[in-house]
Amino acid sequence: MKQYKKWIIILGVLCVVTVAVLGISQWNQKSDGGRWSLIYVPKTEDGTNDFWTSLISGTRMAAREYNVSLEIMAPDREQNIEQQNELIREAIRQNPDALIVSPSSFTDSTVLLKEAKEKGIKVVFIDSYIDEEIQDITVATDNLEVGRKLGEYTREIIDEDTQIAVVGHVQGVSTAIEREEGFREGLGDLEKNIVDVVYCDSLFDKAYSLTMELMEKYPNLKIIAGLNEYSSVGAARAVRDANAEDKIQVVGVDSSQEAVDLMEQGIFSCFVVQKAFKMGYLGVKETIRLLDGEAYEENINSGCEMVTPDNMYTSEIEKLIFPFNTLKTTGAAGEKS
Repeated sequence: MKQYKKWIIILGVLCVVTVAVLGISQWNQKSDGGRWSLIYVPKTEDGTNDFWTSLISGTRMAAREYNVSLEIMAPDREQNIEQQNELIREAIRQNPDALIVSPSSFTDSTVLLKEAKEKGIKVVFIDSYIDEEIQDITVATDNLEVGRKLGEYTREIIDEDTQIAVVGHVQGVSTAIEREEGFREGLGDLEKNIVDVVYCDSLFDKAYSLTMELMEKYPNLKIIAGLNEYSSVGAARAVRDANAEDKIQVVGVDSSQEAVDLMEQGIFSCFVVQKAFKMGYLGVKETIRLLDGEAYEENINSGCEMVTPDNMYTSEIEKLIFPFNTLKTTGAAGEKS
């Protein structure tokens, strides 16, 4: 009888221990995985730039809808690679479930991001990427396609003798490399007409001054191609202020209210618009699917569209160039697909 009672006590203790262990296990699972922790390090968070405003808004909307924690840690300027790396180090120290990054350099953040992977942090790229494929997910515009569309359009409005200058954004970043490559592909044999390529470090004022210098250096210049919002709008401002719109056409990448105004004034002949809100939204959405153990897409092309004076006020293009106006009536659904 005593032996029987002894086994009853032992079994009771084992049950209590088992319940306690299960409870601790469930508590750990809930605290670690019930509300995912995400950190996003973009190239910058700039209220004067519609691309980054729209993209970051997309990440925040997805985080709210899927009830996850999202912290934005942004450098003061796109070209501030050192500061971005400092923020990546800090993000790794905080040990989030996922680190989302828009790398400002093709090579300078590779070691840090590999360190994040080694710590078990999921790594996701939005907009740009690095020289090694260490990421779990990439959501970006096909930047070769962006450049190609711009080059093909430009080819249709020039002749054999037309001089072209390119104002890039940050030298060495994957988006700049691929857009220039695509632009040259789109031009075909007229690639030889490119007389100069300069970089504005994603600063409106620098793009403006570089364009002024280009117009002085090349009196017969006919086309200026900007490869992001900073370079495109900065170049267009310079052409406008020089009263050169009858002589020089600006083609560019990314849109803003100012870019639309400049197109209406006849400065921009075209610009290629990225789907920035969609890019940011899907970047967070697919990260959550990955963390939840659900099926997810590893590589997503968020798409782009050509905008010209002829199509800028069609309904589909309006959704892209005035994203915050259309969001009020269509919600995020128009940008999620």
